[in-house]
Amino acid sequence: MELDYITWLGHASFAVNAGSKTVYIDPFRATAFKRKADLILVTHPHFDHFSVDDIKAVSEKNTEVFIPHDSVKGVPEGNAKGVEPDKSYTSNGIRFRTVPAYNNEKERLQFHPKKNNWVGYMLEANGKRIYHPGDTDNIEEMASIDCDIALLPIGGVYTMDVYQAIEASKRISAGVFIPMHYKAVLGKEKAADAEKKFLKSVKNSTSLKEFGDAYYSF
Repeated sequence: MELDYITWLGHASFAVNAGSKTVYIDPFRATAFKRKADLILVTHPHFDHFSVDDIKAVSEKNTEVFIPHDSVKGVPEGNAKGVEPDKSYTSNGIRFRTVPAYNNEKERLQFHPKKNNWVGYMLEANGKRIYHPGDTDNIEEMASIDCDIALLPIGGVYTMDVYQAIEASKRISAGVFIPMHYKAVLGKEKAADAEKKFLKSVKNSTSLKEFGDAYYSF
């Protein structure tokens, strides 16, 4: 029986394998991970989350791409479908729902406005719920999140920083918390410091190596 796992491909990009199904979330510089996608979930249209080249590389004929409505026409291939917050969807037997994702800190309001209706995702895989929040701050909607795995941005560039992510983790009910979206934006030393603070402060947290050389099994 095939191992079920989640792999960090770097930045905010993950691959989730559950049985024979492969789901990519925000594939970016993900071509080293050789499996083709049954499903691609894109949180918003910024280049480091919506990468045309990566979508082309991991797509095949029956791959479905779910992306906010304002970006559907930009999908290069695959069957593109628009999403909006607080909706449930099914694709290739895989269930997921969208959750709001936006900035509420004054200095970041222009980067991910709530009015854009960009999203995070709650993915159901092998009976587990995986929360990918997209680019977001610590928002009130997180209080309703109940999941097995929560992926949280900690970089503080366009998203919440490590201290805000620590506070967000107190709102979220999760079996394990995994930091993301920090190494590329902080640099080696600051990223290591942020990761250390997160792991020390957030109960049931763990970190992953980038580029698919390590995974978290579920």
